[in-house]
Amino acid sequence: MKFRSKASVSAVLAAAALLAMPPTVASAGGGSPVGRAEGRFLPSSYFPPDAVFPPAAVTYDWTKVPVGTHITVVERTGARTTGVELAVSGLLPNRVYGAHAHTKPCGRAPEDAGPHYQHIKDPHQPSTDPAYANAANEVWLDLTTDARGRAVAESTHDWRFRRGEARSVVIHDHGTMTDPGDAGTAGARLACLTVPFV
Repeated sequence: MKFRSKASVSAVLAAAALLAMPPTVASAGGGSPVGRAEGRFLPSSYFPPDAVFPPAAVTYDWTKVPVGTHITVVERTGARTTGVELAVSGLLPNRVYGAHAHTKPCGRAPEDAGPHYQHIKDPHQPSTDPAYANAANEVWLDLTTDARGRAVAESTHDWRFRRGEARSVVIHDHGTMTDPGDAGTAGARLACLTVPFV
């Protein structure tokens, strides 16, 4: 599915602006805000390979993460802690989505964001071992939207990101699995927001 003109995207974004304001992001575990990213999702076709300033928020599946959906991610840190807060508006109503911090910035293709960020890296990739692929070792931000397509999530950890190794938040097709062989998986990558994690 592709837009034929930027005017079409403008019309969709104008309609999306009529959505309710995004929900307020709560404070995950206290700490000071050190990183913040927000935006409205544009189609991945608006991410040219040679873009100097590519869009921060891209959607790969417009039927599940509509163009114009609003997303905000805030990172807070304490002396030895990290909290990540996620708020969205404009998603499909009454639906569960998976969401995780990933290692690379968003790109034109869903896989460009790399694997999940892991505090202790699994030597076997892709990681589906629950000893590594779990909510304590990764940043899981699964969402359940309300009747208006709004949701908030937060994740707090007693560790800090390694500099430059966490660069995005990816929204996935369903909630995160926990069983061996499937741990950490949440279906297709639907959308991505590049985040300047510290």
